[in-house]
Amino acid sequence: MTPARALAAELSKLLSLRATWLALGGTLAANLLLAVAFAQTAPRDVVDAGLAPIGYTQAGFVVLGVLAACSEYVGGQIRTTLTAMPRRARQLAAKHLATAIVALPAAAIMAVSGVALTALVLGDAPTTFAPIVGVTGYLLLTTLIGVAAGALARRTLVAVAVLLGYLFVVGPLLRDNLALSKYLPDTAGAAMWFPGPLAPAQGALVLTGWTAVLVAVALAGHHRRDA
Repeated sequence: MTPARALAAELSKLLSLRATWLALGGTLAANLLLAVAFAQTAPRDVVDAGLAPIGYTQAGFVVLGVLAACSEYVGGQIRTTLTAMPRRARQLAAKHLATAIVALPAAAIMAVSGVALTALVLGDAPTTFAPIVGVTGYLLLTTLIGVAAGALARRTLVAVAVLLGYLFVVGPLLRDNLALSKYLPDTAGAAMWFPGPLAPAQGALVLTGWTAVLVAVALAGHHRRDA
């Protein structure tokens, strides 16, 4: 199967999954509700308040990535897929690319809608749009990490538990107690829209590096393991 046909097949499978739309729809709803809640707290910058929910709703993109990788293992459909696409590295690469095609516009909608709703609630206008671009990139890379983790674990609950456990428990603990925490994926990623120890470009570079390594490990593991 050619790369183009492999991509089309993976994209079709992802878009046909009910879980894909449930994850994206639920994440968007939660993002908007949280945006309203943050807008009604202490006065904040429109962009800061509008993007604040991302710290929570990023979980939806983690789930999306894991589901994209693990859905075929539930009923053994992966055997049919690998029969049609015996080149495993190509198949998993196509799955990552298909997921990115879905995740990119979803991430942009998530970021823009949160800021737009906050601007409407506060009656103010954003003064910069750079953080929106940073959030979009962060959510995209986070989704790809989810795909890689799902491909390695092959079990949805295991992969989701590990990633969310890191993002919401382990990561914050390390951030407060580790000198080099700025190079961890969650901290570096957050710098893409809220600059801290790293500048946005530096954070993007670090998170891209983490993503590339995890995807490479997933591709190598998928190539060598049995279905």
